Amino acid sequence: MNPTTTQTVAPAISTDGAISELRSSVAIPFEQAHAMPPSVYTSEHFLQAEIANIFGQDWFCAGRASSISEPGEYLTLELAGQPIMVIRDKNGDLKAQSNVCLHRMSTLLEGRGKTNSIVCPYHAWTYELNGQLRGAPAMEENTSFCKKGMQLPTIRCEQWLGWIMVTLNKDAPNVASQLSEVSDMVADYDMTNYRETFFETHVWDTNWKVLAENFMESYHLPVCHRGTIGTLSKLEDMVCPPGHKAFNYHTILKDESLKIAMAHPDNTRMEGERRRTTYLLAIYPSLLITLTPGYFWYLSLHPEGVGKVRIMFGGGMSEDYADDAQAQEHFMELKQLLDDVNIEDRGCTEKVYKGLCSEFAKPGPLSHLERPNYDFAHYLASKVAPANELEST
Repeated sequence: MNPTTTQTVAPAISTDGAISELRSSVAIPFEQAHAMPPSVYTSEHFLQAEIANIFGQDWFCAGRASSISEPGEYLTLELAGQPIMVIRDKNGDLKAQSNVCLHRMSTLLEGRGKTNSIVCPYHAWTYELNGQLRGAPAMEENTSFCKKGMQLPTIRCEQWLGWIMVTLNKDAPNVASQLSEVSDMVADYDMTNYRETFFETHVWDTNWKVLAENFMESYHLPVCHRGTIGTLSKLEDMVCPPGHKAFNYHTILKDESLKIAMAHPDNTRMEGERRRTTYLLAIYPSLLITLTPGYFWYLSLHPEGVGKVRIMFGGGMSEDYADDAQAQEHFMELKQLLDDVNIEDRGCTEKVYKGLCSEFAKPGPLSHLERPNYDFAHYLASKVAPANELEST
């Protein structure tokens, strides 16, 4: 086995009742569809199937490439139980690799930051930015120790429209081919050049899918967000087309009172209603992007257990607004608005999870504005409950 390459995580399909219930749920046509069964959110077996077959197999968003733009800048994350670092090496290339020391297996880096070398906090084994072992104190008397060739295992890493995407699956199709339809759909937004101006992490007391689904539908905006953005978008202006294999989306038309959501006057790429169209993109499994002509914000979700979700939350402005002093002020106001929206979303999604855990929980019928949720259920079923697996159990 080559120690510098990532091995495919073997699928581990669970066979508990949640999977068969999900299969039954997605077999119903959309016009008669209901929400997913509560067991899909509350089952520990189902969560383990998700970790193995979704987060251990698909591409996962680690953040924006611009957030680690200089050599030595790095970010860390945990994906399907594996500690990972993404670092900008001395050649300016992004490199994802194991965040576990080759000595006594301590994790190496934490959070985000910048370093000239990677130093283990336990025994000071030191690595180059590319993961090659540089030095190990007091190892000269161990005749089995040979520094040459000792390197941190690499993780597949690709950039797509400014996003850092990583996967533990050496056989996963490349990101650009999987998401080419998204690239074409939002080409005039020039998302690659949107600049991240804030990044935060949060943990909420809800299942990760509850928060993902909350993002995927804007049906809840007038009620859940009546104190913030509920009046900025009208239900009749929301368009929810059928989803695709690797993503779903819907669009809304932003009210012109939110100027920073509109295309900048200098933007000549966009015309007509495109200049005020917001895309809400759900890139499976859990990259959720609100993309307007003027700004973007995103969530990258990972389960921390059945009832907790780790949230990477970031955002910024399109390049068109980068040098607009007035826009900077508007964006500060927008960030406060987003924080208020998050408070509302946290309240709603935690209430939903609490309800899902009730013995009285029963999935209700879906609105036409919840089409993305239906498509998300099909994605989940295709990963944890493929028909051929069920037929063999």
